[in-house]
Amino acid sequence: MRVPVKAGAGLLSAAARAAIPCLWRGKCFGSGKEPVENSVTPMLRHLMYKIKSTGPITVAEYMKEALTNPAKGYYVHHDMLGEKGDFITSPEISQIFGELLGIWFISEWMATGKTGTFQLVELGPGRGTLAGDILRVFSQLGSVLKNCDISIHLVEVSQKLSEIQALTLTEEKVPLERSSGSPVYLKGVTKSGIPISWYRDLQDVPKGHSFYLAHEFFDVLPVHKFQKTPQGWREVFIDIDPQVPDKLRFVLAPCATPAEAFIQVGHDETRDHVEVCPDAGVIIQEISHRIALTGGAALIADYGHDGTKTDTFRGFCGHKLHDVLIAPGTADLTADVDFSYLRRMAQEKVASLGPIKQQTFLKNMGIDVRLKVLLDKSDEPSLRQQLLQGYDMLMNPKKMGERFNFFALLPHQRLHGGSHQSNAHQSKPSTSPVAGFSELVWK
Repeated sequence: MRVPVKAGAGLLSAAARAAIPCLWRGKCFGSGKEPVENSVTPMLRHLMYKIKSTGPITVAEYMKEALTNPAKGYYVHHDMLGEKGDFITSPEISQIFGELLGIWFISEWMATGKTGTFQLVELGPGRGTLAGDILRVFSQLGSVLKNCDISIHLVEVSQKLSEIQALTLTEEKVPLERSSGSPVYLKGVTKSGIPISWYRDLQDVPKGHSFYLAHEFFDVLPVHKFQKTPQGWREVFIDIDPQVPDKLRFVLAPCATPAEAFIQVGHDETRDHVEVCPDAGVIIQEISHRIALTGGAALIADYGHDGTKTDTFRGFCGHKLHDVLIAPGTADLTADVDFSYLRRMAQEKVASLGPIKQQTFLKNMGIDVRLKVLLDKSDEPSLRQQLLQGYDMLMNPKKMGERFNFFALLPHQRLHGGSHQSNAHQSKPSTSPVAGFSELVWK
């Protein structure tokens, strides 16, 4: 959760745009806060040159450039997390959050037959705080996992963040293996002795019995935006404002664009504006295929909606909302996850649960019991206050409690029984309720 305190479509050429300038209609959409003085950043210069050369760009291409451009991208050169960054995420607020997610993965591993291997794959691991909290739970429940071959696989495009993650998670006495040209560009051993590897792409992660975690990952993937018009759906592009120097503006495409193929709204669609994230669809299809093939589960935690919201594209800088078109490359850009789209993209290869509110998920996972245990162990007033404040931030409906959602992908047999391959190292899978989406029950 950003708390205030990355498939581009085809473009019209510049010549074509010049021939029909009146058809690129300026359009106002929410882009953050009130207009502020623009800052001509290196990214803005790059984008303006690109637009002058090839014509208006899609919102998806704008997000991809602003966030992950190798030379000027926000994620490539910023440590955006924590109090000194642009937003704070749940793991940075309270250790309880990561601990309960660690319990969820162990619970699902037990329910799906206690396989001999356990790959934990995290997409976009931030500073490594969440993975660190999960690994601590794995160590504390070592007797449960003692016969299991555990490995950690982190998918991270930012070199800067991968270095921070390594400092957080790995054993200093064991040198890291670096190989910039390899799909596995970094390897090491965690402080608890578990092999850990870094990848730039999910496709490079070894296939196997895996549990996938995506916490505030899908909301930063590039979205295409579409507006309903009398002529049908038209894509929103970003162009140079002809009235104001060094300023960008939203415009509507004069005709259909290739990205309109991604719109999957029914005839009963009541919204006049939709956002679609093809990259999210590709990743969900890959995860679903892997789970259907080799088992495991995926847990996705993000703020979003179930196909109900319209314009959610916004920016964050210095813990405040930031106009998305101002000073690109200096702020985080995000759009709410459409969980109904993720569900469709799973294409029934796997079962899905949720989305449910964070407040409900954490309560089902036993957050109240865990908080009481930690409070009873603590004699320090400042630590007790920190625990209570963290709990309030995670659970309060006006803060993260109802803004954040949990969504899971599981093999069909996990929910409905049926055939399941087993071996000498694997017990029979369970069809017990899924923790978090119902009350956690240890067996």
